Amino acid sequence: MLTLFHHSLYASCRFVRLAFGEYGEDLALIEERPWARRKEFLSLNPAGTIPVLLAEGDHAIIGATVIAEYIDETRGALQRQRRLMAEDPLTRAEIRRLVDWYLVKMENEVTKHLVRERALKPLMGGEGGGSPDSGAIRTARANVRQHLKYTNWLAATRDWLAGPRLSYADAAAAAALSILDYLGEIDWREFEAARDWYSRMKSRPSFRSLLNDRVRGVSPASHYSDLDF
Repeated sequence: MLTLFHHSLYASCRFVRLAFGEYGEDLALIEERPWARRKEFLSLNPAGTIPVLLAEGDHAIIGATVIAEYIDETRGALQRQRRLMAEDPLTRAEIRRLVDWYLVKMENEVTKHLVRERALKPLMGGEGGGSPDSGAIRTARANVRQHLKYTNWLAATRDWLAGPRLSYADAAAAAALSILDYLGEIDWREFEAARDWYSRMKSRPSFRSLLNDRVRGVSPASHYSDLDF
């Protein structure tokens, strides 16, 4: 079994878990607190970032998009209609664009700020913790709506976010939005198409482990594990 160093409130880590889950493969999960900068972990990844996958032969593969390419080359290419990356170059480009949108753009504008201020600071202690920054929270919440509007448009105009088939784009979006859903930061009533798409994602077997995630000191929203909201 492969091993993933992860944290359940990092969208990039959830993305990797969903991708492996779609191919029916379990992972051994080791929770890593990257702010602690453990020597043993830094020996695997001197940058100190997650996710890190220990693949065959205990080779460390670092970063969500790098891991995604590895998964596609070692698993996805054999899956035909279940493959999470398209064969058409233009569709591949669109999938990669949306993965970047949710794991980079949305992360920088919304997710990491709400996660850090609301959930991680109490866990960090002297390693970067402290009182929540209310200004950062307000700015991130102001940006949530724009990302939900865009997701709603994608879901309303396409079968899946990047086209006719489930892809890495859906995994990236679901990973990011599931964290905001855990924190109760989304009012799904305003975004019917996005809500219906997310409900389909929540109902997939690959999502089960995410719905079981719990973070010390932060309880999930009451509807978090409810497949029907």
